[in-house]
Amino acid sequence: MYCFEGNGFSFELNKRTYIMGILNVTPDSFFDGGKYNIPKTAAQRAAEMELEGADIIDLGAQSTGPDSVKLSCEEELRRLKQFLIPVLNAVSVPVSVDTFYPETAEYCLENGAKIINDVSGTVNPEIAKTVKKYNAGWVITHNPSSACEVCDYSASGGAVNAVSSFFETAEKTVESFNIKPQNICYDMGIGFGKSHSDNIELIKNINLLKRENRALLTALSCKRVTGVNTGAQGDDRLFTTLAANTLAIAGKTDFIRVHHVKQAVLAAKMADEIVR
Repeated sequence: MYCFEGNGFSFELNKRTYIMGILNVTPDSFFDGGKYNIPKTAAQRAAEMELEGADIIDLGAQSTGPDSVKLSCEEELRRLKQFLIPVLNAVSVPVSVDTFYPETAEYCLENGAKIINDVSGTVNPEIAKTVKKYNAGWVITHNPSSACEVCDYSASGGAVNAVSSFFETAEKTVESFNIKPQNICYDMGIGFGKSHSDNIELIKNINLLKRENRALLTALSCKRVTGVNTGAQGDDRLFTTLAANTLAIAGKTDFIRVHHVKQAVLAAKMADEIVR
């Protein structure tokens, strides 16, 4: 039996699809900026997502959308310190924190978060030490966008090969810090340093990225990829997201990260019944 697990949580892999509910507490999130940037409202939304079936609440104080402004660690922490405890108190499921700053990771894990969702595209040694210290979960994302807004993967044989190679390299680095493999979940980084065709290639070929004994997260909810050729905007991207996530589930992703939890839970249950 393979699991994604850490201090206080365990998800058996290859059993069903798990739902990571997105809770943005920032005014500039590309999809729901400003809706939950009051602690009481955020805590209420977290509790609502748990009732709707979320397995993890993913708390983020910094937008990583195309037009977002990068926050300093100090500003990110200032925001999170208002929200973390109210959200933790509102739910019984694990809370992950979307950050790439070691100081933020340390504060959040020390105060009850269980998972660090790191979209930096690196295996930061300082975050590795913190993950090891708290026996936490760590989502490691393929993200070369700091080097190129849209990268050329032709030399790697395409986006799938590039992402797969990144996962293999990350695995070796993680092992060097004596972090248990079951503490790690990989994310292919839909939308980060990738063209529309790259994103579609990755979604089509999730089965090539998924390894039986490693957790895989698919995070495409309402992103640009769901609207380019469909014309879907705003809440209509729910429908295109559900379609793409269903294909990801058929490819055996373990987790999907979503804004619309209730709808994702129902769709995932149906997809799981068919393909697992």
